[in-house]
Formats: sequence, structure tokens, C-alpha cells
Amino acid sequence: MSTRSRALLLGATAAAAALTLSACGNGGTSGGGGNTNFVTGKDGIDTVAQGHRAAAPDLSGRTIDGTTLDVADYKGKVVVINVWGSWCSPCRAEAPNFAAVSKEYASKGVQFVGINTRDTSTGSAVAFEKQNGIDYPSLYDPTGKLMLRFKKGTLNPQAIPSTLVLDRQGKIAARSLAALSEETLLKMIKPVVAEK
Repeated sequence: MSTRSRALLLGATAAAAALTLSACGNGGTSGGGGNTNFVTGKDGIDTVAQGHRAAAPDLSGRTIDGTTLDVADYKGKVVVINVWGSWCSPCRAEAPNFAAVSKEYASKGVQFVGINTRDTSTGSAVAFEKQNGIDYPSLYDPTGKLMLRFKKGTLNPQAIPSTLVLDRQGKIAARSLAALSEETLLKMIKPVVAEK
């Protein structure tokens, strides 16, 4: 093998590795440790008991449609936060589930909010939401800065899609680091909605 061929092969291997690291996650552990009090259930849903939950960080900024949003304004509601990207196949697979459940639970005091990440422009994100019937707002976070605000061990920036459920006090009650079916999404939401 020539030096040029080796250099090309090495470059291709490095590029493939970089793409793999930046691709959609398929769930798994949160990584990075941290005392988050999560307990993993059999469905891959991590939950935190009331009284042991950490407050969500400041999640505010510009949305993909150019308005401003502060998740703290939804205090008093259960908030479902879905981290997604239009480039992510598992995100495309779960999007119809989120659209359906968000509409079904809007009258039950549940607010959905997306965090769009790694899309280089809002155009593809807006098209993704329109195509999938998503009418709840999504914060635009192309570099992942909002995800990095979470306490260490809460979110894995490589696990896209990820979903968090905040209780009515704005504390993190549940999470999943994988794409969700409608059934699994409801398993995450219903216990938090039922809390008094």
C-alpha cells in the first residue's frame, strides 16, 4: 500500500469515527457520573422519586421560528422536553408519537418543548416539525449549549434523541436516552401527571 493510499485510508477512518461519534445516540447510560438520583426501570425509563429531584437548569432562548421561550414560564405544568435533530433517524421515527401525545395531553396540564440540536440552520428544523405535525415550540440549540447546562450525568450529549419530564415544580422527574414509542412516552408522563 502506498503512502498516499495509507493517508487516504487513515483520513477516511478518522472521518467515519467522527461521524459515528456525532450521530444519533441509541440510548444507554448517561455517562459522566454525577449524583442525579435516577433509578432505571425495565423500559429504559430513568425516574427520580419526589423529594429527591433536581431543578432543571435555565432553558431559555430563541426558538426555531425566531420567537423567545423560557421553560420556567411553564412552571405549574408537567413539561416534556425532547432533544432532537432533523438529521436524526430515531428522531424522525419518534416525532409522530410526540405530536400525537402532545395534542392528547395539552388539556391535561402538559406542555411539550423541543430542543433542536446540531441543525446548522432553522430551515430544516422548521420543515421537520411541519412534516411531522409538531406544533409545540422548540428551542434552537445548534451547538448543544442548553444540554450542557444540565447537571453532570443527567443528559448525554451524544444520546440524541433524549427526553426529560419535568414535574410541576420544574424538577426533573424522568428521562429516556433513546427514541420512544407512544406507549413508552405515556409511561413516562402519566405518573408525573398523576402526582399531587
